[in-house]
Amino acid sequence: MSADYVGAIKASGLTIYDPIEIGDPALWIPTPELEVLLDTALVGISLAGLPLRTRSKVTKEHVCKALGYPVPTSFAKTQPRFVGQFFDTYVQKSNNLQVWNEELSPTRRYVIIRVDDADVICKVKVVTGEDLALLDTTGTLTQKYQARLIPKEAEAELIADVDTDRLQPFVQSGANLEKAASPIDHPSAGLILPIAEVFDRLRALVSKSFKDAGHDQERNRGAALHELVCRELGYADYRDDGRFPDVRQQLLEVKLQTSPTIDLGLVCPDSEAPLDVPQIGGQQVRHCDVRYAIFCATTDGVTVTLTRFYLTTGQRFFSRFPQFQGKVLNKKLQIPLPSDVFG
Repeated sequence: MSADYVGAIKASGLTIYDPIEIGDPALWIPTPELEVLLDTALVGISLAGLPLRTRSKVTKEHVCKALGYPVPTSFAKTQPRFVGQFFDTYVQKSNNLQVWNEELSPTRRYVIIRVDDADVICKVKVVTGEDLALLDTTGTLTQKYQARLIPKEAEAELIADVDTDRLQPFVQSGANLEKAASPIDHPSAGLILPIAEVFDRLRALVSKSFKDAGHDQERNRGAALHELVCRELGYADYRDDGRFPDVRQQLLEVKLQTSPTIDLGLVCPDSEAPLDVPQIGGQQVRHCDVRYAIFCATTDGVTVTLTRFYLTTGQRFFSRFPQFQGKVLNKKLQIPLPSDVFG
């Protein structure tokens, strides 16, 4: 599939500065595929002995070749540098990512190229600004959007009983996910369950428990919940690549709440900005089309028990959960990445 993107870009005659519509089925490279393509092409390339500016230029030249773009004689100081695929590149020997002189953009891609002690590229990771906000474990980033969870009497609430108008034509009641799909596949027509059916399947998780990985292990707690969700939805296996939304194939974001403050990161749930997935039936999925499964839970330090469940579309999110206002940092951001970010 990656080769198809590269071939299409070569045939198009586009440069890295020519914009491409997010989700374009031929020319826009979705983030998971972009990461695989660049990791395959760049790992093993030596940057040893190159001054920092030259290293940056040489790296960008290799990226152009890997994606099928012509290499420009010089790289313009655009934001981002790769306008067409909407990403910047960062060559990193340490886990301290520095983003200079601009806000962290939630939808921009950040291509993080890891080099070893010999300055040989050993891993490429591609994340969005939203992903970076989730990876940061120190509070360096200010969460732009937050909401308050106010429980009512019902243990399970379906806040939006139908999907958004954009998504409705592509949902299919009774879709068999066991053999036809993986949780991290891109969404496709006929394999997306209607939101009401997602609700019926997942409400069975209320009162279920799983082992508590500890208060400082939120990612592991979340992974345990995601596994339960995948099983209830009918998938044959559990997969989670850490990208938004958690169950990409169902356009489902899963949140585990042990406090009343819902952290939403840098993208507002009701945003009509395009989501980084291929178009479905010629229509581009937006952030507001994503479904949000919110599970309240209690823990005694040993076991996490799910107590309440809410399901809504991003479009209707704030109709139930009041929004807080926050701020975005606008300066040089230093983001200490977790040690396991490169796998």
